[in-house]
Amino acid sequence: MTSSRISSFIFTLLFLCFWLLPNTTFASIPVQLIQGDSVKLEQFKIGYFVDTTEKMPFEKVKQQTFQTTENRVSLGTNKRTAWLKINLENANSTATNIYLHHPYAYHNKAVELYEVVDGKLIRERQLRLDDKETLHWMYRGSAVFEIALQPQQHKTIYIKNLVYSHQWLALNLYDKNQSKRALLSQFTDIALLVGMLLALIIYNFLLFFSSRLKEHLFYACYLVCGGYWIALSYGLFADLFEAYGSSTFQGHLALGGIPIFLLLFMMTIFETKKNYPIEHWALLATLSLLIGDFFYGLIDIVGSLKNATTLASIMMAITLSVTISMLIRKHPLALFFLLGHGLFVIFSTLAVLFYKGSLEFNYINSHGVGIGIMLEALVLSLIIAYRIRTIESLKANQIDLQILASTDPLTKLFNRRHFNIAANHLLEKIKLSRQPASIAIIDIDHFKKINDTYGHALGDKAIKSVANMIKGQCRNEDILARYGGEEFVILMPGTSLKESYNVVERIRKALENSSITIDKNQLINFTISVGVAEINLDKPNLQNTIDQADKALYRAKDNGRNQSQLFAE
Repeated sequence: MTSSRISSFIFTLLFLCFWLLPNTTFASIPVQLIQGDSVKLEQFKIGYFVDTTEKMPFEKVKQQTFQTTENRVSLGTNKRTAWLKINLENANSTATNIYLHHPYAYHNKAVELYEVVDGKLIRERQLRLDDKETLHWMYRGSAVFEIALQPQQHKTIYIKNLVYSHQWLALNLYDKNQSKRALLSQFTDIALLVGMLLALIIYNFLLFFSSRLKEHLFYACYLVCGGYWIALSYGLFADLFEAYGSSTFQGHLALGGIPIFLLLFMMTIFETKKNYPIEHWALLATLSLLIGDFFYGLIDIVGSLKNATTLASIMMAITLSVTISMLIRKHPLALFFLLGHGLFVIFSTLAVLFYKGSLEFNYINSHGVGIGIMLEALVLSLIIAYRIRTIESLKANQIDLQILASTDPLTKLFNRRHFNIAANHLLEKIKLSRQPASIAIIDIDHFKKINDTYGHALGDKAIKSVANMIKGQCRNEDILARYGGEEFVILMPGTSLKESYNVVERIRKALENSSITIDKNQLINFTISVGVAEINLDKPNLQNTIDQADKALYRAKDNGRNQSQLFAE
């Protein structure tokens, strides 16, 4: 036999022996040396093995092949039972206690810890998140196990991780001080996210109650579902309320509410039912699937969450297609929605791939849905702001139109139409309060002569001068209007006939002593005549009182003008 054949034979024999020997990967999984007093290991290699039977005893698990991976890993779905292996060695000359942190244990079904020295099991701990007697290993949502290492001791740690649906985890090693710090700062970022969403929730509910616009309600409900799911899925509820186990797992149904209310929001702001029937039916069909899966989740939450991945893909494809359609049709909100929803789709896709075990464990991938919800919520708030500004602009235009419809363009006083409406409304209050009220009609004397002599421009100037003078003497509660060409009317609530007479006399005398400049060298004076009548509180009637004041006005003109007259039966 040649030397080359002998070498090949020996190599083959060694390979077969290695393959047939009891399987151990102790050498392939690096040993974590514990040196000094300070320990903070957050990036290191561990081994993992997936128990597809979910019933394998520990002694048999020790004989299995453990693949090497990072201490932060996502193994995907349908891997409900996973075993992790850590090799530790105390390089110190004194005994050392370290703390194994499992920061995402709150979403687990159970965590079991086995300590092995020289191939023998020396300690076993079982954390069942539905068993209150074992929850003393849970601190602020993390499972924390103390591990004692003797001087120069080598110890192998096996962790059995049981989950409801998605297998993802992280394992960290700390000394006592670092352990406390890690627990204190664990959910600060999630609290900040939820706090921002809570502020938006309160604001939009207030907007809904004040405006009754459905988009505010749907947006607020979308934020409620998103904020609740973030707080539940990323451990804030576990931290604050010690919410663990199967009772809280059902709360993941909130994830299904996020796309449901997002679709309702889309259908409302784009007004698809009225303007875009094809897009409306596409959104409606997707909405029906999502609602169906939500109710299915009440029966089988695990099955519902598995369906959610497929439904999320369908929903993202439909919503993006509809948004692009709106963008092509130049809808003013389409670009905002595409930006916000596009960010949600991108980060949610990263999260879905992470949960399926296709992407590495990092903060963006593991928190992708939460980041996507937050970014989309912020961009959608711009849509809400745009809608509010549009509505306010429409209201302002309506107010402007109402003002134009109720205001005399020359004097800026109310016109006759508005006076009749406002005065009749005020008469109802006067009738109940039994307070006196009077009406005065004012007319500019010889106004036609002023127009004929000096022109309409000066006539308009005279009308504005009278209007300003009367307005200066009126109270806020009085209703003043230009009633005709050169006629003005005042309704004075809480004013008797004698008090009204004194008011109009002050106005008349002030105008008598005033003048209007024609040019630098010429001034003209003009006067007014006034008729005043008091409202009959037993039978208040606006038109009757105006007619009475008009009769008093004509008596003032017949008596020579530039005077005030009271109506008398």
